[in-house]
Amino acid sequence: MYCDPRFSRVREAFERNFAEGEELGAAVAVHLDGELVVDLWAGVADRHTGRAWEAGTPAFAYSCTKAITATVLLRLAERGLVDVSAPVADVWPEFVAGGKEAVTVEHVLTHSCGLPVIETPVPVEEFEDHPAIAARLAGQRPLWEPGTAHGYHALTYGFLVGEVVRRVTGKSVGELVAAEIAGPLGLDLWVGAPDDVIPRAARLKAPTRPRPSPETPAPASAPASEASAPGAGGTVPGAGGAAGGGRDLLGEMTRAALDPGSLMNRALGNPAIRLLEGGANNPVILRAGWPAAGVVTTAKGLAGFYRALVGGDLLTSATLQDALRPRVSGPDRVLFMDTAFGLGYMRPSFTFPMPSGTAFGHSGMGGSLGVGDPGRGLAFGYVMNRMADSLTGNLRGLRLIEAVYRSL
Repeated sequence: MYCDPRFSRVREAFERNFAEGEELGAAVAVHLDGELVVDLWAGVADRHTGRAWEAGTPAFAYSCTKAITATVLLRLAERGLVDVSAPVADVWPEFVAGGKEAVTVEHVLTHSCGLPVIETPVPVEEFEDHPAIAARLAGQRPLWEPGTAHGYHALTYGFLVGEVVRRVTGKSVGELVAAEIAGPLGLDLWVGAPDDVIPRAARLKAPTRPRPSPETPAPASAPASEASAPGAGGTVPGAGGAAGGGRDLLGEMTRAALDPGSLMNRALGNPAIRLLEGGANNPVILRAGWPAAGVVTTAKGLAGFYRALVGGDLLTSATLQDALRPRVSGPDRVLFMDTAFGLGYMRPSFTFPMPSGTAFGHSGMGGSLGVGDPGRGLAFGYVMNRMADSLTGNLRGLRLIEAVYRSL
């Protein structure tokens, strides 16, 4: 383990999370101007066996995947293989069904294409068959006019972007991550874990479910004894206040969480991870590599991805800056709270509260968090196995990222 003395506040915040009983096992890593300045881990990777969390322990980080998937597609755009402003149907002809002729790749990347839900239940047999799931979406009609609103595409984002990638390259997002990002950079990061990695992965513990409070919005589903909830992103410090525009956000979220037919539950619950024993700990999920919620990574691997992204090793500065320009912001039709997105990356908003306006990244359900900041030369990764009891995360990662900025 290592912590540059300049970043002692990060170590203190990390230790506080454990001292207050909020962590089971976790790791955090930080790069500053390309230099690794924090690399900490502690706790247990498996509460059943007592297996310790080690330097190379990876964890399933849910929607942290989305930023990686966006980067894969933007790399293809740089090569001229994809036009982000062009209709999806240009590369995926079947997508025109249901009046989707004008849906662009940008609409998909910005959660504004109106397809946050897979309308028919996805059977377990299809969980690793991405083209089959994508075909279900291709036949659907948008729930709103594309480009007129946005709503978090918790799981469908990945199958949509992933199919565009597959139509252009013949390869999956996971294959391209391994060949072009994680492999060349030497990162312990997989979108779809290999068989030899799965036994090393931290075992997620689903949250208990106390009554909802402003800091713990009601979950979108009721996890079983292990991590069975699907992948939502964002870290929410509260569910009321000005960001709600006077609305009773907590009330709306609670009602939606209790309604199996709500857009929130439909978006978060199909494919239904709960159908598998152990939920997200099941090898089927760890191996499946869903491009919206399928990354298995160490904190150092996640921070290393953002170091390469901020440093210009994965995208040109011009491409990254354009991708970070907010395309949508404001009330989210699925999450209710305000969200903001560039081309696949979260930007500062109520659900992604960052100390810097140049920060971007993505968080994952339960609390995992990846952040890059080209304005400060920062890259940050945090993973853990005790999932927060909230729709989109809790304060552990925020304490750490705030400690990073206070250390500058």
